[in-house]
Amino acid sequence: MLFRRTSVAILLLATFAYGQQAKKEKKKATAPPTRKETIVVTGTYEPVPLNESDRTVDVIQIKQSPVLYRNWADALQSDPSLDLRQRAPGVQADLSIRGSTFGQTLVLVDGLRVNDAQSGHHNLDLPIPFASMQRVEVLHGSGSTLYGSDAVGGAVNFITGPPATSEFRLGFAGGNFGTNEQDGSAAYVSKKFSQQLSFTRDFSSGFEPDRDYRNLAIASETHFETGLGASTVLLGTSDRPFGADQFYGNFNSWERTKGWFAAGTQQLGKNTEAAFGYRRHTDEFILFRNDPSIYENNHITESWQAALRRHDSLGTNSTFFYGVEAYRDTIDSSNLGYHGRNQGALYADYDVRALRRFSFSVGARGEKYSGNHSQFSPSVSGGYWISSHLKLRASISHAFRLPTYTDLYYHDPANVGNPNLKPEHAWDYEGGLEWNLGARVIGELTVFHQLVRNGIDYVLDNPNDVWRAVNVDNINFTGVEALVRMYANHGQRIEVGYTGIHASQQETPGVQSRYVFDYPVHSASASWMGFLPGHVEMRTRLNVVQRYGTDAYPLVETAITRQFGRVQPYVQIINATNTGYEEIEGVRMPGRTVVVGAEVTLFRGHHGFKN
Repeated sequence: MLFRRTSVAILLLATFAYGQQAKKEKKKATAPPTRKETIVVTGTYEPVPLNESDRTVDVIQIKQSPVLYRNWADALQSDPSLDLRQRAPGVQADLSIRGSTFGQTLVLVDGLRVNDAQSGHHNLDLPIPFASMQRVEVLHGSGSTLYGSDAVGGAVNFITGPPATSEFRLGFAGGNFGTNEQDGSAAYVSKKFSQQLSFTRDFSSGFEPDRDYRNLAIASETHFETGLGASTVLLGTSDRPFGADQFYGNFNSWERTKGWFAAGTQQLGKNTEAAFGYRRHTDEFILFRNDPSIYENNHITESWQAALRRHDSLGTNSTFFYGVEAYRDTIDSSNLGYHGRNQGALYADYDVRALRRFSFSVGARGEKYSGNHSQFSPSVSGGYWISSHLKLRASISHAFRLPTYTDLYYHDPANVGNPNLKPEHAWDYEGGLEWNLGARVIGELTVFHQLVRNGIDYVLDNPNDVWRAVNVDNINFTGVEALVRMYANHGQRIEVGYTGIHASQQETPGVQSRYVFDYPVHSASASWMGFLPGHVEMRTRLNVVQRYGTDAYPLVETAITRQFGRVQPYVQIINATNTGYEEIEGVRMPGRTVVVGAEVTLFRGHHGFKN
């Protein structure tokens, strides 16, 4: 019934908007929309235009249409090379790129690590509200030269930034499955100072028993200028209890995670920057929700990171980047015990860049960690403009991942870790073409190949055994990525993408793998975003995914909104086709979900922060 009413509301809104527009003027052809040059900071040592990057980087703009993206899942699912395997919307999800396991993807907030040392299952347990984010940048392929451990399949960088204006905004929404959402932000902006407070709260009674959840995230972000340069302070916290039925086996489990994050960056003149980050994460896990006394785990992880980065120009077109980084993480766990490790790294990169002609970068990172172990991660990348509309690029890079504490020490009735696990290693090769056919069409085609050694997986020797962590050798991934983005009249954008992956590994008869062969063989998406008559803005997306050994399934999502002065109502429909599917084996996902809400701007000023 709610879906029918919502459908009627959408039709009425669109009809009203079209009528209003028709009264004003007849439909006219307009010039192509003006597109600002996109600058990326992920996959490179300094901000560069997206078309000058020699690595495959996808940029998902959020602040351009904030109401149409309600959470990080909405944003991430627009990249067909990024596999988001959810256990429940907005609660817990595994993230992988180009067929990698969830532990082989590095998650960053403003370039600082937030990966969880306990388990990669918590890497997306972000301690800041989605409303604080401006865009998401996704690096496809290994990135250990830039970021160190975990960036085997790639890296996802959630980027915040100073607010554009002073404002006070509140939002609220409701939907089926007992969905209830509230969010808001308060921002003050002056010439050299900005302060923003934001929060997000949402909960659901669940689409089936033991699948309820409650999410709360609060953040404070401060930007200011001093005599040394730009300064940023980011503080965030989150609290997420949820029903975890079938999440980790055939158990009606319950879990609650909490996160705290503090980060600061400080420019030290034009060429030097210092950064610091602290993260604390707690995880309370109950195996049987109806009887917590049977089995319960409590984990506390903490991490500290610091970096000092500098660059010097060596000529008109060349720059030398270098820096030092330090990282420490610890865990205090009722199941895993107390453990800690230290990491220190030195890196250097030489970059040559002649805009719209050629570019070349060679870099290396040496990392040393507890136990007198070390890792060396070199990389080489380059690009050449064949013409003003066509660019050829290629790269070779090395990556590694240290085992999580769960990989090493965890044990429960169904899973056993392995303290003798070795770090993962991978070599990544890619080559591609980028073309720009004027202002309306942009395309990319990339071929990649990755060789993984000592990959970490959980295997099952026989149905009566438990899952055991082991190192798996000689895993090879080969794939292709294609993307076409078209800009049409009236601010419309059409995007079509496809990723195909083939993995090979010498399998042992009778042994079952949990993670290595859980990847999408084919993943395709088609999306449209633009304005309908009457200033109605709409976003719709079709994703089709076929995982290894399973049938393909489609997912359709749409969102529609219109600004009425200070009030902006919206409707979002997730899984509009009511597809029955599982992104993680054994964990059902909700059917059609309809959310209706509005954003209300109570105050908006006119001052912008000058950075």
